[in-house]
Order: sequence, then C-alpha cells, then structure tokens
Amino acid sequence: MKKIITFFVMLTAIFLCEAQAQVLKPVKWSFSVEKINSKEVYLVFTANMDKGWHVYSQKVPENGPRPTVFMFARAKDYRLLGKVQEGKGIEKYDKTFGMKVKYFDNKAEFKQKIEIRNQKAFDVKGTLEFMCCNDGTCLPPTEVDFVFPINKK
Repeated sequence: MKKIITFFVMLTAIFLCEAQAQVLKPVKWSFSVEKINSKEVYLVFTANMDKGWHVYSQKVPENGPRPTVFMFARAKDYRLLGKVQEGKGIEKYDKTFGMKVKYFDNKAEFKQKIEIRNQKAFDVKGTLEFMCCNDGTCLPPTEVDFVFPINKK
C-alpha cells in the first residue's frame, strides 16, 4: 500500500512540474502579402496578442523595453522601399519601465514595402524580434522567423 501511495505522489509531482514548465506564448504572428502593382507589394506582419498582453513599437526610449525589430535576408530578387511602417498604437506611461512608451494591445500590424526585381517565384525571408509584457510581467525578447512567398501561384 505504501508503494502505491508513493507512486501516485511521484506521478502527481511530475505532472505539476511539467504544467509549470509550459512556455507562455501570448503573441501569435501571421504573415501575408498585399499586392500594390506588378512591381511592388507590402509584406504584412500581424501580431495577435492574448488579452492583457502588449507588444512594443519599433521606437522606444533608451533604457526602456526592447523595440520590435525586423531583419531581412539579403537577396537580389527584391529591394526594401523605406522602413517598416507601424500602426498608431498606444502611447502611455509604463510603470514597469518608468517612462512613456508606445505599444500595441490585442493586435499590431507592421508593413514593409518592397520592389520586386524578379518576376519568377522567390521568398522574402528574415527574422523579427519582439518583447511582450502584461501588467505584471515581461517575457524575454523572442525571435520569430518569417517567409513571404512572392510570385507563387
């Protein structure tokens, strides 16, 4: 009987440890292409946040949260036109960082305009890095790889 009780206590402890070790992923990213004309498109990055979580702007004050950053792989097939654009967002005092910062709640959309230099099918690849917080905690900066198929039917 003692062995059975010990077994169930150990089994319960294992399940509890595993449940606590689950990684929080309060932000889900999706990627799409908006055609402007035959030579230009927008690469659209959409972040959907769980309730209470937010993602920071690309422009934040020094010593504040980590900004959202987009890094594109070099390729001859396309050329970046300007910088990544972002929506209006919310500018508010953030008590976690003790400063006014710009962030996005619920949903954020970022757009990068590109010039297509090759009419054959290719991919625009890269990585984005973002930081997300809620009122009580911030998660470490997270990297997400992205791929945008261009001229693919």
